Amino acid sequence: MLFRQLEYFVALARERHFARAAAACYVSQPALSEAIRKLEHELNVPLVNRDHTFQSLTPEGERLVVWARRILADHDALQQEVSAMRSGLAGQLRLGVTATASTTAAVVLTPFCVAHPMVTVELETRLSTEDILGQLRRFELDAGIVHIDDVDTTDLTIVPLYTERFVLAANRRLLPGDWSDHITWAELSELPLCMLNNSRSIRQLIDRVLEKNGLVLRPRIETDSVASIYAFVDSGSWAGVVPQEWIHAFSYSPDIRIVTIDDPVITSTLSLVTSASEPGSLFARSLTETARKLSLDELFAQGPARLPAPRPRRRSCEAAAQPLVGAPYHLVGTTSWTRRESGRTLCA
Repeated sequence: MLFRQLEYFVALARERHFARAAAACYVSQPALSEAIRKLEHELNVPLVNRDHTFQSLTPEGERLVVWARRILADHDALQQEVSAMRSGLAGQLRLGVTATASTTAAVVLTPFCVAHPMVTVELETRLSTEDILGQLRRFELDAGIVHIDDVDTTDLTIVPLYTERFVLAANRRLLPGDWSDHITWAELSELPLCMLNNSRSIRQLIDRVLEKNGLVLRPRIETDSVASIYAFVDSGSWAGVVPQEWIHAFSYSPDIRIVTIDDPVITSTLSLVTSASEPGSLFARSLTETARKLSLDELFAQGPARLPAPRPRRRSCEAAAQPLVGAPYHLVGTTSWTRRESGRTLCA
């Protein structure tokens, strides 16, 4: 039995298609098919139901692919250990993060990369929590940063990173001056709202908590990207529900108010998740050691940065001829909405 045969078999189980599996392994389809036939002969069990095309894995194949993934993962871990003993940790860390951690992952990865300058990072930011946990269990990722509310964490190692809290970010003209620095979830329904959609576990958590309190939110705009929410808020016409820790990574204009959302207070813990198998990925163990030394709740408690108010200044003719690098982008168009309060209707 060769490692190459196991790699081909795992690729076929993942792609569910002979041609795509062959392309992923950079070999011809006949070569991949022949290698898997030899593996079946050596193990003396059928692994694949096939006609002219891939049909499915056999029950034996479904069971043995788990072993194949583990064997390949252990082989990779062995190579990492040998390489680290020779010249330090080197190679690629594969990290999957949930949407709201797409920016805060930087505060975990930066000290890790400083400590291990020969390691590169492949960061996946569009995966759901279920996708990340599934890929961890299939050894397709070294680690993940996810919300672990109401999920099965059997055979996983959990390192809590920080508690995520939610705030409303909106232009000041959408929030009258007499509003306090707090707003309730019920009051959000009065605003032109932008939120994460139901494909994200944190939105599912918010909806479950609000439903228990007899509340339902119907945002005008839903997206799978926190960056998109930030862009809508920056346009001045929308209010966005974002993690307080997320906006810590960005400077924001004095025209934007950040308002705490309560009644009820909804929080969720973001954690670094790795496989509990031993000895496991050296990348995962090293990242876990880095994460345990961080105090992210204290860092995020300092609050987000704020841009100073712009000061008008004269530009020379030469400067005026240069493009504006880094100028803010704004959505063009009109958006109307109404908010009823004390018998009045406010329009913008």
